[in-house]
Amino acid sequence: ELTTVRVQDPRVQNEGSWNSYVDYKIFLHTNSKAFTAKTSCVRRRYREFVWLRRQLQKNAGLVPVPELPGKSTFFVGSTDEFIEKRRQGLQQFLEKVVQNVVLLSDSRLHLFLQSQLSVPEIEACVQGRGSQTVTEAILHYAMSNCGWVQEEESRP
Repeated sequence: ELTTVRVQDPRVQNEGSWNSYVDYKIFLHTNSKAFTAKTSCVRRRYREFVWLRRQLQKNAGLVPVPELPGKSTFFVGSTDEFIEKRRQGLQQFLEKVVQNVVLLSDSRLHLFLQSQLSVPEIEACVQGRGSQTVTEAILHYAMSNCGWVQEEESRP
């Protein structure tokens, strides 16, 4: 089984305002039976990765969860350099996570990678309080036009 996960295309949102942030495109391609959709593409920001890691840690018991790149408030160098270092760190984090069978069994991970649901919506879905099951949410996203195909085609 092969799973490729790439963190790419960092974009600054709300640039120039006090609440600007960077989000990253997460592209997943797999033939693993563990995943509902075989390809997906979503955008996530750093604090969503922090939430995911916390949830994985809670549910993994004694299994160590990979580290995230640090949240540096004082960074020496250019912003672009910082964003690129963080992108690489986020990619390494996800590569390690998807190789771990215990972590791979967490439905929050699957919703994080294969749906556009927000963190509260992921929680509601996992706890059975959402309008869809985990599989339905992933399939709905995969079959909608907001999946990875549109993202690739919209490039100039």
